[in-house]
Amino acid sequence: MSSVTVTTWSLEQNSPADLLPAAAPEGDVRIVRAEVPSPEFSRFLYASVGGDIRWTDRLGWTYARWQEYLGRPGVETWVAYDRGTPAGYVELEAQDEGVVEIVYFGLIPAFRGRRVGGHLLSYGTARAWDLAERWPGRTPTKRVWVHTCSKDGEFAMANYQRRGFVLFDTKVELEPEGATPGPWPGA
Repeated sequence: MSSVTVTTWSLEQNSPADLLPAAAPEGDVRIVRAEVPSPEFSRFLYASVGGDIRWTDRLGWTYARWQEYLGRPGVETWVAYDRGTPAGYVELEAQDEGVVEIVYFGLIPAFRGRRVGGHLLSYGTARAWDLAERWPGRTPTKRVWVHTCSKDGEFAMANYQRRGFVLFDTKVELEPEGATPGPWPGA
């Protein structure tokens, strides 16, 4: 099996004032929290957003693993809808000492290039900053971080930087090159 060089960049914000929000796109775009843990829906979002950019680490998760993860306090899924159709999502995970990671963020391919991504990232980052308000007992957010890599969309890094994220780490690794899984086998 051949390998591909993958660069991973880690970025952060250390204050809510660091967030530079994007303008909301025109039209009927809404962002709603999926408050009921749903492995089926979360797997749909994961596979639909990441299928063409080789998100594979969760494809083997069992239903029980998805349920366990989604049921953890401080894990949130925020979904962007364009005229009622899921367009993308941002997944947040509260970590120790007031840190929140944007674990996954992206758009379904048909919704890319419509100015939804900057708005969704802005909204999701703001929800990372106020996450403790929805989870009693959580430490208020002091840092929000995210990673992106050279396999992600060509505008991913620029979007993070335009939203006020600052680079703090870069790693380069060889990874096995596999087929793009698509949202379902053969897609």
